[in-house]
Parts: sequence; C-alpha cells; structure tokens
Amino acid sequence: MPKMPSLALLKQPQPTYYDPETSWQKPWPRVSRLLFKAPFISFGPFLLFLMIAVGIGVGSAYMALTKSSPFEALQSGVWVAHPKAGTDQADPYSAAIFARTLRIPMGSGEGLAFYAVVDDRGQLLDPSCTYTISGKTPPARLWTLTAVDQQLELLATDAGRSYLTSEDVLRSSDGRFEIVASRKARPGNWLPTGLGGGLVFALRLYDTPLTTGAGIADPVMPSIIRGDCQ
Repeated sequence: MPKMPSLALLKQPQPTYYDPETSWQKPWPRVSRLLFKAPFISFGPFLLFLMIAVGIGVGSAYMALTKSSPFEALQSGVWVAHPKAGTDQADPYSAAIFARTLRIPMGSGEGLAFYAVVDDRGQLLDPSCTYTISGKTPPARLWTLTAVDQQLELLATDAGRSYLTSEDVLRSSDGRFEIVASRKARPGNWLPTGLGGGLVFALRLYDTPLTTGAGIADPVMPSIIRGDCQ
C-alpha cells in the first residue's frame, strides 16, 4: 500500500457548522506589523500640508496688507481713490491697511483723496524728474495737491512746502490750470518736490459731490506728463 504524503492529510477539508448566534462574526484579520507604523508615516505628509497651508495663508495676508492697496478703488486715468475707506462699508483688509500704516482716511463728509504713482505713460514717478500736471479737477469747494514719498509722508523741499491749493493756482479763462512739479523753482504754478523716497501726487478734494455718488463713475482728472530728468 502506497504511503500518502503527510501534507495531504493537513489539507483535508474540515466540516463546517452553522451556528445562528455566531455565524455573523468574521475572524479577526491578521494585521501586519508594518501597519503599526502607518500613523507615524502619515503624520509627515499631514505636517507638510499644514505648513504649506499656514505659509500660504499668512503669506497672502502679509502681501495683501503690505504690497497691496485697499480694495474697491475708484480709478480715473492714473489717479486712484478709495471712496469707502474710513466708512462702515470698508472691507476688513482696507481697514487693516490703514491701521498698519497709521493713516487716517478722509471721512465721507470731508471729501475724497486721489493718489497717482505713475505718469500718463505708465512710468513710476521720479522725484528727480519734472512733471506737468494740467487740466481740471472734479468740482470741490477746495482741493490741495501735495508731493509725498512712497510712504505718503511729506517731502522735505528747499521751498519749505510741498503742496499747492486751489486758492493759489492760476487758471486760464476756461478754468484749466497747468502746474509744474520739480525740484527747482519754476514760474507760475510750481509744486516743489524733494529728494529720494519715491514720489506720489496726492490730490485731496474737500466737500466734493463725489462723496455722495454724483459723477463718481467718470470723474475728470488732470493729466501728468513727464519732462526732463536730472
């Protein structure tokens, strides 16, 4: 009689029994030891994702508060204003920008401030260059034109001033004016500019209908033409 392999005896089918109380249960699966390290392995990608999310969130907020201007801007040519700044309708980023820079925006009952950082050709304003600011302004009881630096601080000039007012400006018969902004004194309407720190023109309109929404869609603003540079 041939001898049967012992392995065949181990693989004999085992009878199955149906137990209504325990048949719904399944045997506990065998867990590999490698799975015990899964929480530690998955923590690395989670930490990396968290760092990226925090970096993007903080970085975007920093850029919005330091490199950007307030939202909901009103632009006419090269002049930009923010009518809702300083009001209850200002967005949180705009309020944070003014709080960080310690600037106090004009109230809606006071007027509206326009700023220009480039000339009509789109070039950044340079304090070493001469500029001709000509045309008309929107209706206002009073307006001032000031030369400030990129931090919106007054420039130190040899003339001891860096502004002009509507009461001091000479006009033609049709109400147009021409202002020359330069370091050296010029005849007529002269706006002194200082040295370094960049250059920004600030045109502030006091008691203007623009704050009530009249003519705010397309205000008439003066042009800025660049001349010679030193």
